[in-house]
Amino acid sequence: MTGNPPARQLTFDAVKHYYGEVLKSSADLQTSACCLADPLPAWLRPMLDDIHPEVRERFYGCGSPLPAALEGATVLDLGCGSGRDCYLLARLVGPGGKVIGIDMTDAQLEVARRHLDYHADQRGYANVEFRKGYIENLLEAGIADASIDVVISNCVINLSPDKQAVFAEIFRVLKPGGELFFSDVFADRRVPAALAQDPLLLGECLGGALYREDFRRLMAAVGCPDVRVLASTPLALFNEAIAARVGNIGFHSMTVRAFKLALEDRCEDYGEVATYLGTLAHHPHAYELDDHHRFETGRPMLVCSNSADMLAQTRFAPHFRISGDRSTHFGLFDCGPVAAVGSPAGAACC
Repeated sequence: MTGNPPARQLTFDAVKHYYGEVLKSSADLQTSACCLADPLPAWLRPMLDDIHPEVRERFYGCGSPLPAALEGATVLDLGCGSGRDCYLLARLVGPGGKVIGIDMTDAQLEVARRHLDYHADQRGYANVEFRKGYIENLLEAGIADASIDVVISNCVINLSPDKQAVFAEIFRVLKPGGELFFSDVFADRRVPAALAQDPLLLGECLGGALYREDFRRLMAAVGCPDVRVLASTPLALFNEAIAARVGNIGFHSMTVRAFKLALEDRCEDYGEVATYLGTLAHHPHAYELDDHHRFETGRPMLVCSNSADMLAQTRFAPHFRISGDRSTHFGLFDCGPVAAVGSPAGAACC
């Protein structure tokens, strides 16, 4: 990215320095921000054992943003680092799919690229590529409009000095019905500017953590009024000096998902029912759309119109049966307990 404003360039430089030179392994981290809030499911763990040890050692993610139903998909990993998630995704998308990892840090990309042949030899096919670029300008990295099925990111978006640009770019490159599935650090209030500019807090994924309500507003601004939370875990601050600096700010590592769909900003009730067919690989008994929508195989479940669209107008369509139409509106959908990114009761399924 050329012609960066000075403040933005300072942030980029600080992040590159921290992840390229300061951190040598996950043992160097000062908080639990880059620890798995959403652990890898049991069926994925054997695949992790196949990842080259150097790639695993340089992994700094905070979740498990690896969704289901990826066979044959084109997946983009924002801030791919040493490539751990890309190499896992390569197995999930299969030989008919493609994985693109983008990062701005040369030292991380060098590790990722060094082991391309190692992982291709294990699988018997090559379907991963790594590109240097900025997540605020994916066009410069060669990512075309509506060319990506799924965008993932693992504890990286918080590092960006221009998150509005990041989300705008994500929804530009996603295909209609495509999905953003990412893990990151969020704050329960706005982080003061002095803390947001601190290189250590920035590198530890705290300084740039999005206030949950601001995240909701940013997503609405790019045309996504309904974001779903899958997992949320409070962060532990191992470093007492860091804990003293941040004071009462509460940080959570969260895994969230959002779809490129024409959704409503409230959950509306049309009497629609969704039934999971039990056909997703590794999910024979149930599938969880989010932290409060668990679909048991064969059991009909009343859903709002947004949830129905997330299942019927995406790659999940073959795995669900949606009954009912929208000829009759019954008012707001009762979503039950609030699990949202700042949403008031009844405001959204998320």
